[in-house]
Amino acid sequence: MRILVLSDSHGDFYSIKKAIDAQPTAEVVVFLGDGHLDFEKCKPLLKDKRVYCVRGNNDFYCEYPRNAIIEEGGLKIYITHGHYEYVKSGLGGLVSVARRNNCKLALYGHTHIQQEDNQVGIKFFNPGSIRNDEYGVIDIVDNGFICIGIKLR
Repeated sequence: MRILVLSDSHGDFYSIKKAIDAQPTAEVVVFLGDGHLDFEKCKPLLKDKRVYCVRGNNDFYCEYPRNAIIEEGGLKIYITHGHYEYVKSGLGGLVSVARRNNCKLALYGHTHIQQEDNQVGIKFFNPGSIRNDEYGVIDIVDNGFICIGIKLR
């Protein structure tokens, strides 16, 4: 199973569309905020996919939740933009929330930097900013999962 992870479009819905087109086998799409209007424009392309969204610090008047816990392929995942967990100052807040909720993976954006980290048995993954042509995929396989950072160009 493949999950497409997008974040931080900041007005660039064309790059969201390119990433969606580049990952036709993704069954799930996660949007981590800061560009909810861009993402809404692309939602018609996702009719046959499960979609999860959270709002970012620049998503004003947005009804998306500030975070969520989802489960796909037996994997419990915490999703957030990251500003409520202060990820620009480190992963401590994110570690605490993910651990408290027994998540094996936490997805976040906000920093615009593609990053992967492991702490206390939890993997943390930031797909980067789609506005900077960066996104991520997560492949859930028989013996676990793999996070992959991708550059559009």
